[in-house]
Amino acid sequence: MIVEQRDYHVYTGKLNELVRLYETQGNAIQREVLGGFVGAFTTDIGTLSTYTHLWSYESYDDRAARRAALQARDDWKAFTAKIQPLIHKQENRILIPTSFSPIR
Repeated sequence: MIVEQRDYHVYTGKLNELVRLYETQGNAIQREVLGGFVGAFTTDIGTLSTYTHLWSYESYDDRAARRAALQARDDWKAFTAKIQPLIHKQENRILIPTSFSPIR
């Protein structure tokens, strides 16, 4: 199992708009295709104006197949067109659970 952490750093003042769009449109599409939704978060201390979401996958191959399926959807393309102007930086990480992690 792997967990992907996706951080979107948005322009100051645009975080609430991005979160609203994910809540009302994007998350449902992602959950249908990606499956393993772990959670979505905003930052209170640290790099502000950041939206983070975590997704679990069985493997790198599972992630690649699911992400490709997501990118192929017209409704996802329409959604990303709405959020791209709000984002000024994106960072992705693949996290590998330790042997004692409750998520494995």
